[in-house]
Amino acid sequence: MKICISCGAKFTDSNWLCPACFSRPGQVNGYLSFAPEEAQSNEGFQPHHFAELADAEAGHFWFRSRNRLIIWALRHFFPEARNFLEIGCGTGFVLSGVAEANPQLEMSGSEIHSAGLNYAANRVKHATLFQMDARDIPFENEFDVIGAFDVLEHIEEDEKVLAQMFHAISAGGGVILTVPQHRFLWSQQDEYACHVRRYEAQELHDKVEQAGFRVESATSFVSLLLPLMFLSRLSKRKPVENYDAAQEFRISGPANRVLERVLDLERMMIRAGISFPAGGSRLMIARKPAGAPRVSGSYADTI
Repeated sequence: MKICISCGAKFTDSNWLCPACFSRPGQVNGYLSFAPEEAQSNEGFQPHHFAELADAEAGHFWFRSRNRLIIWALRHFFPEARNFLEIGCGTGFVLSGVAEANPQLEMSGSEIHSAGLNYAANRVKHATLFQMDARDIPFENEFDVIGAFDVLEHIEEDEKVLAQMFHAISAGGGVILTVPQHRFLWSQQDEYACHVRRYEAQELHDKVEQAGFRVESATSFVSLLLPLMFLSRLSKRKPVENYDAAQEFRISGPANRVLERVLDLERMMIRAGISFPAGGSRLMIARKPAGAPRVSGSYADTI
């Protein structure tokens, strides 16, 4: 179900023509836009980071390993899913991996920064892409699965985003989340990335449950590399001038391959049922109860 951003009416028209007020959302750079005033915003993320990520993701062990973990989680916990929305799809690297592994899924991706959508469009030709603020999601009971991968830490109102995701997911569907973990790992790298927080495990669990979800599985990852990560972040605690954030992306070929193999082993352990208590990141899978009541009221009532 779609929700008119002008009057709050609910409808199913695929062209987004509201039957109540006959309005349609506008467009930004050729993409449907639900929050045009935020399309050029620098809040929570710097648009020039998209180019940096687009250059690094395909070859970097962390991005590649996280993709494999997300794809496994989607297949394992939501094998009957028909559609998938990624919030904060960035350059489309995750979305393209999910689409390739699950060609049966109807794919959608949103990004608050319109600059990222062109990158995503080049990687995922058949996905429906739109500009949207995750704090105001104009859907109700629409998606089987919503993913937010290293997105929540950029947003002050993360609880509001989780509540909006709950409303947008169909009963029995769910979310797959990844976030950076452990406050003791906070460094200048987090500040450069415009992070608001690094999560603790219980903090994320509580916020997800408060939104109405039932947590089905959670584990840390990048756990076997945590000592190396801690030492790396320890050296970046004190701000330095001319900080080179891209240094984390520049890893020699042999080292990159070794680190990727370590995370391959870690993923095998997670698939076998091992839940790591500590790690650089956190993976959480949660479901909207099948008996959850349908959302009622206007769009304004949910935001």
